[in-house]
Amino acid sequence: MIDETSLKILKILQEKARIPNVEVARQMEMAPSAVLERIRKMERQGIIDGYEVRLNPDRFNRRQVAFVQVQVSADNTCAGEAFAAIPEVQEVHYVAGDDSYLLKLRVADTEELGSILREKITQVNGVTATRTATVLHTYKETAKLPLLDTVHIKE
Repeated sequence: MIDETSLKILKILQEKARIPNVEVARQMEMAPSAVLERIRKMERQGIIDGYEVRLNPDRFNRRQVAFVQVQVSADNTCAGEAFAAIPEVQEVHYVAGDDSYLLKLRVADTEELGSILREKITQVNGVTATRTATVLHTYKETAKLPLLDTVHIKE
């Protein structure tokens, strides 16, 4: 279980991962060394999994988002790793029903999407069908987790 102080630190870090430790300490009314010690402990425990930069997809001509459901034959056990190796695929989820995967892709346009479907995704061994939904507008996209007042950590 995470105590209230660590939970507040996590909420601050989720809002702005690059916030200086001194600023977190100021907001928490704690010594910077104490905040740093808590953050490092949460990193060691695997509570904080890492830090990453979020790039603006428009600046890299990656405006088109699509979700692709991919059905594979029941004997295929390596499809998930194969999909994960495709650079345009941002997420790979094995989902219930019909031995299928749900992929999130970010590409330039529908032409590139078609090319990736033909040349990469359907070429994975065992793929039997795909169904694609292109995104028209995104209202929310985040990696933040909802942090409640009490959080139980799975060990």
